[in-house]
Amino acid sequence: MPKDELYTLYDESETTQTRFVSFVGESHRFDLGITVTDRFYGKLLVFNIQSNRYALIGEDDLEEPGYIEYVYGITEDEAAELREFLHTLF
Repeated sequence: MPKDELYTLYDESETTQTRFVSFVGESHRFDLGITVTDRFYGKLLVFNIQSNRYALIGEDDLEEPGYIEYVYGITEDEAAELREFLHTLF
């Protein structure tokens, strides 16, 4: 598709805050980037640098059964460790 035929929905710049955190739980090491922005209605953009997976995470998402396991492709035990850390961000 030629560039002049693209239909741009939005193209905005925003100053964000990004935090990089690495921690080791009982069974897994996590290397995360956490971006805070006004764009996602209070949710954080959390990306796992090791697996190249990311998700928008809100406090409500942490309580959704199986959500963390699904989006990051991790086990229940690993997800429990990640949830414990993510709860500290809210």
